[in-house]
Amino acid sequence: MPTGASTRRRPLPNYGIMAAAMQLVNRTALVTGSSRGIGRAIALALARAGADVAVNYVRDSQAAEEAVREIRAHGRRALSIQADVADAAQAQRLVAEAIGALGHLDILVNNAGIIVRRPFLELTLEEWDRVLATNLRGAFVVSQHAARHMAERRYGRIINISSLQGSVATIHRAAYCASKGGLNMLTKAMALDLAPYGITVNAIAAGITATDMSKARFSDPQQRELFGRWIPAGRIATPEDLTGAVVFLASDAAAYITGHVLAVDGGVLAKSALPYFDD
Repeated sequence: MPTGASTRRRPLPNYGIMAAAMQLVNRTALVTGSSRGIGRAIALALARAGADVAVNYVRDSQAAEEAVREIRAHGRRALSIQADVADAAQAQRLVAEAIGALGHLDILVNNAGIIVRRPFLELTLEEWDRVLATNLRGAFVVSQHAARHMAERRYGRIINISSLQGSVATIHRAAYCASKGGLNMLTKAMALDLAPYGITVNAIAAGITATDMSKARFSDPQQRELFGRWIPAGRIATPEDLTGAVVFLASDAAAYITGHVLAVDGGVLAKSALPYFDD
């Protein structure tokens, strides 16, 4: 120890204050595509942290109402709103209804997404447009309408659910990879424009996760074992694995973080390449 240096230890962090900063009491949230899968897990996690939540769905009203009941069981307000974010008019209505029902909107999670698995030479323009309209344009439209409201209140948290395939491409997913790569850059551009209004914008680059979109692949025990060996963390993610990062980014604990794409992927992007996806 250098001469004259103090021998007193630094005080331990006040974890009570840190825990309080991650609470979302009196906050309101809208999660797109949240009747099932990752979106549902996020909606429930936000509710457990104290937020009132608007659940968005396109077709499965029963699943959406089940999510609403679970949120209310945590003592939070909740409602379901049917809207397809790929349709600009419906996306605008979605935000307006969420604000009208909840009184204001603090947190937006753009989770709605679709995927088309098709070799590039067989990918149709209709399929390309459908994926980009939902995954990228939908996030833009919903975010713009939500951000106008947030800007008036000088506060907001926007979190885009992206993918590791926004950084590293895989075969037969040209539209999906393009949409998620675009979403990553949209996140950064939005962060710059919205920072003066007290709005942070970040993204979660989700790793290989067992969801409705991937259940056919991962229902095969051999496939699960293969990916479990290849993923540094040793297993495929569950939707709940993503929720901690979302709650953190939605909270005051992350007030100085914006324009960041956070990989929640079990270490996949730390590797040199993705495995070969044989469709």
